[in-house]
Amino acid sequence: MTSAVVATGSAMLIAVSACGQAPQRSATALGAVQLTAAETLQQSARQAESVTSYTAKLALDFSSKQEGSGSIGGTMVYRQKPQLASDVTLDQINVGGQNVAGGARVILVGDTAYLKVDMLNRLVGAAKPWIKIDLTEAGQHAGVNVDQYLSQAQQVDLQTSVKMLTSSKDAQKVGTETVGGVETTHYKGTFTVAEAVKALAPDVQQKVQGRLDSVKDMKFDAWIDADNLPRKVEMNGGATEGTFKLTSLFSAFNESAEVTAPPADQVGDLPRNLGELGRDGAGGDGATGAAVPATPEPTR
Repeated sequence: MTSAVVATGSAMLIAVSACGQAPQRSATALGAVQLTAAETLQQSARQAESVTSYTAKLALDFSSKQEGSGSIGGTMVYRQKPQLASDVTLDQINVGGQNVAGGARVILVGDTAYLKVDMLNRLVGAAKPWIKIDLTEAGQHAGVNVDQYLSQAQQVDLQTSVKMLTSSKDAQKVGTETVGGVETTHYKGTFTVAEAVKALAPDVQQKVQGRLDSVKDMKFDAWIDADNLPRKVEMNGGATEGTFKLTSLFSAFNESAEVTAPPADQVGDLPRNLGELGRDGAGGDGATGAAVPATPEPTR
């Protein structure tokens, strides 16, 4: 399977993280009230629901029996209003010891994704630097399992990630630490994936449940600031297919977040042969399977 196809799956996966839950009004500030670790996580989940824009730094380390170990690193700008949008830059993509030169960038605006991966463009002979992907039609045109990307991405978005932590039965305070120049309280614990999914909204449960069947337990660390917003969330998990460690650092909550589509003259359509690329590689199963080595089956 080519690194270019892996990059496509990885970039799309993280970019569609903008498809999170709709915001709700948060609870009031805690002030001097002392809460247990479990209560703090509940409050943080409610506070996160009021966040309509943020920036994030993402780092993923993984291992897969099929593709070996690897890592993905990058940044994301997320905006929920006036429409869902995100701008993701993955400047580090390494799979099985092979780097994807030039990394990848994905801009998502509504139901349209714009993908820029130099290696992919050369592989498919794209004439323009950006590829436009209509997410509602991608499955029909190129064999891309869009439902898979959407469900997998739920575990990257801020609201869903923190909500899953609230199912923990053993959360505890570790201490205080500075994250990105902000004072935070560090919590850690574990949760059972089946119980964590139940904490999500019904529509989100349907999207993520099938992709998490092979994972039973998850370890986590969360760093919560004085406003009860999550500044850093780290999750560790694994199953028979592989292991992973996902670290997300959040900042710029509810600040101005500019996300715009690339210039029209630099955008081409999704190549019809994209779905064949994975099958041409070793053991690939099309564009759907391209996401597997980048993030092991349990989480993505």
